Amino acid sequence: MKVPNHVAIIMDGNGRWAKERGMVRSEGHLEGSKTLEKLAIHAMDMGVKVLSVYAFSTDNFKRDKQEVDYLMNLIVKYFNTKFEKINKRGIKVVISGRKENLRRDVIEAINNIQEKTKDNKEGILNICFNYGGQEEIVDAAIKLATDIKEGLNVTNFKREDFYKYLYHDLPPIDLLIRTGGELRVSNFMLYQLSYSEFYFTNTYFPDFGKSEFNKALFMYENRDRRFGGINDKESK
Repeated sequence: MKVPNHVAIIMDGNGRWAKERGMVRSEGHLEGSKTLEKLAIHAMDMGVKVLSVYAFSTDNFKRDKQEVDYLMNLIVKYFNTKFEKINKRGIKVVISGRKENLRRDVIEAINNIQEKTKDNKEGILNICFNYGGQEEIVDAAIKLATDIKEGLNVTNFKREDFYKYLYHDLPPIDLLIRTGGELRVSNFMLYQLSYSEFYFTNTYFPDFGKSEFNKALFMYENRDRRFGGINDKESK
């Protein structure tokens, strides 16, 4: 199987999953976190090297305070006491996003999980938290401008060189998956998505298990990725 090196998931539908079952939205986020832990391990078992997930956007602070507080508490709980299976599997956890507006205990939990898994070599789980794609590009541009001011020669600067200025120097995304039925990228990893294949599904994220993930991989296997070029077989 042709397996994508870097898969990204917009984990949508947690709240709707809960509401359709007569639960509060927060219970959907809890189920989603359980799904993520299992899915990260499965993705690496399938040969994926980097899995990026959209956990909380900079715009999610507009949501009800009770839901935002629950998500913050969930992050603290999982980063401090869970994710042991991910660590034992040798997966390195990195967090992408801004730290402003985050509580001290959330920042400490983020630092804790990154420190705990920093030497793992079997794959990378990139959790985008308090994240925005446009914000990441702005922050990267400011870093680059600072380097230019300090003497960096950009005469031969290439688009590939810009990756090192992003929150983490990760490879381009090969496959983007969005669960929950929406058909948009919602300000998620815009620079890295330039040549990604897209896979949209109506399945809510808590139900997006191994078999659903494999469907996306099978779709990817049949995509013709030309990166602006021409397929020689089709052109004959």
